[in-house]
Amino acid sequence: MGDLGFVIAMAIIFSALNSNVIEGRSMMKSMHLSWGTQRSGFLQPSGVDDVTLLLDPVSGSGIQSKDQFLFGTLEMQIKLVPGDSAGTVTSFYVTVYANSVFSFINFFYRAKHNEIDFEFLGNVTGEPYIIHTNIYTQGAAGREVQFYPWFDPTKDYHNYTIRWTPSHVVWFVDHIPIRVYRNYLDDGIPYPDLDKPMRAYSSIWNADSWATRGGLDRINWSKAPFVAKLRKFRARACKFQGSTSVANCTAAAAAACTTSELGLDDQNQMELIRNKSLVYDYCQDYEKYLGLLPGECFQRQY
Repeated sequence: MGDLGFVIAMAIIFSALNSNVIEGRSMMKSMHLSWGTQRSGFLQPSGVDDVTLLLDPVSGSGIQSKDQFLFGTLEMQIKLVPGDSAGTVTSFYVTVYANSVFSFINFFYRAKHNEIDFEFLGNVTGEPYIIHTNIYTQGAAGREVQFYPWFDPTKDYHNYTIRWTPSHVVWFVDHIPIRVYRNYLDDGIPYPDLDKPMRAYSSIWNADSWATRGGLDRINWSKAPFVAKLRKFRARACKFQGSTSVANCTAAAAAACTTSELGLDDQNQMELIRNKSLVYDYCQDYEKYLGLLPGECFQRQY
């Protein structure tokens, strides 16, 4: 089933099971500024529901959801930095962060780190952005898949959606699936913890040591400030309210599982995008893995 059908099904099921689906709230009610607060802000004149994130030589900026979630669909509309954006990264992702300053706590957190990413790697004027997707499981990343956008992501807002269920993760761009990562825990393949909630985040930051041509193109600070615009964050997802939420959220996601698989049309659309726009897939990087690709690369993903 397509993204829209799944979203509707999840909303109905979460509501029926009293799983606190969060939907249709304003950005200000759903998110708060988490860092670089002097360089970002909510814009709400005349019903506008936008957030601006700004990067300058001093700092970047970011926002995060007020709620934690366990399974569902989370989406954001984003208009990326126009012009010369080399070295910048704008991101939309879900993760769990440790707030403690104690090093041993943070060490344990890194070992258990789960995260599902969209990162948008800037480029010099006239060259395309790269849509960089990644997933962290049990503290390990390295599962990057990258695409060129088939549109100009700086001219208008585009929808970026993460669907996260106990059985799979799907990344969507404008409701078109571009990537799937399935749960093969029974085969010893890592997957984000099924009992750990995550928050949604968006940020803009300086990544010019690696983001554009491996760090060859650095940020041109004469073009600063770099501004990304966000709107219409929607979390059609199970709100996490403590350990008792694990059973409720899992049951809601299980009830929706028949609608969460990609249909034939979705699979065809994804194949078209991959054939047209794929830049890099870690499952094709034999050199990186010395021919020993990760186990999920030999499993069906969609």
